[in-house]
Amino acid sequence: MTQLTLVIGNKNYSSWSLRPWLAMKQFGLEFDEIRIPLYGSDSSSKTRQYSPSGKVPILIHDTLTVWDSLAICEYLAETFPTLQWWPEDKTARAFARSITAEMHSGFQNLRQNMPMNCRTKYPGKGLASGVQQDIDRITSIWQESRQKFGTAGNFLFGNFTIADAFFAPVVLRFVTYDVQLDTVSRDYVETVLALSAMQEWINAAKSETEILPQYEF
Repeated sequence: MTQLTLVIGNKNYSSWSLRPWLAMKQFGLEFDEIRIPLYGSDSSSKTRQYSPSGKVPILIHDTLTVWDSLAICEYLAETFPTLQWWPEDKTARAFARSITAEMHSGFQNLRQNMPMNCRTKYPGKGLASGVQQDIDRITSIWQESRQKFGTAGNFLFGNFTIADAFFAPVVLRFVTYDVQLDTVSRDYVETVLALSAMQEWINAAKSETEILPQYEF
């Protein structure tokens, strides 16, 4: 079997790393893991040993290198086509790709003011200008996905897909900052948190010792 290796950052802070890691875990792929703590004096040089971007996550598949979380997930979907990475229905798949791309490139206010931090609780913090609008848009996406495409299961499109992996860091943010949610969104948060892979990630994050002040209040 060909060898997969995923290079990631700190599990407590690296939301980008969580996305492909969770997807690979959920779809049962075996892979090696290399963790490079973020923002250390040698972090960039270590990361550039694997990718010219100098950023995580990075997937190494035999002699091929793929960087960027969305590119990694799309590559895996092509490489392992028998697994249902995206919804089977064409309309649902287009919607899933749209919201995944929106998550990938947007919600800067939420990202900047509510950084991912798995091991700490900051209820009520981070509600700077524009953050509530991001929260409202995200919960609207969740509600629409569940209503239109998710009735066959508990995830956005019934079964777990790449879209769920991309919103997983938001789930952790909503828990950390105790964001008040509607019933549909709250149930979805609980569904994602209940995944054994999510619990594995959270437990590993809590055992890390690095502290990045820019991600702490």
